[in-house]
Amino acid sequence: MEIIYKNNCCNIDWNTVPRILSAVGMSYSDPEIHKKAFSNSYITVFAFDNEKLIGFGRAISDGVYQAAIYDLAILPEYQGKGIGKALLKRITSTIPNCNYILYAAPGKEGFYEKSNFKKMTTAMALFNNAEEKREKGFIE
Repeated sequence: MEIIYKNNCCNIDWNTVPRILSAVGMSYSDPEIHKKAFSNSYITVFAFDNEKLIGFGRAISDGVYQAAIYDLAILPEYQGKGIGKALLKRITSTIPNCNYILYAAPGKEGFYEKSNFKKMTTAMALFNNAEEKREKGFIE
C-alpha cells in the first residue's frame, strides 16, 4: 500500500467525501457543500490509496497565528496505519507558528492527545443544531 497525499481540490470525487464522513460517524452534508468548504479552506490534504480517496482534512486560518482543523477523517479500514497522523502533520506544518483548535468526535480525543493537542477548559460553541450536538456528546 502506497499512500499518496494531495494538497488541492482538483479531481476530487465530492460524492465520496460525505460517504467517508458518514462511515466514521461524523457530520456530513451535500457534496457541493463539502466542495465549497474545502475550496475555501486555507489548507486541504487528501489521502489516496492508488486512485481511491481514503481520507482528508482541512484547516481554516488567518495564515499568521490562528487556525482551526476540520473534517479530519480516514476510512475505518485504513485507520491505525499512521495516515491520520500524516494528514494532521501536513496540516499543522503548513502554518507552524499557529495555535490550532479543533473539536474531536467523541471517543477520538486520544488520537489528538498523541499529537500534543490539549483539552480546553474554556471553549465555547454556538451550533445551529445544538440539540443534535448535545446528543452526540459535543456539548454539555
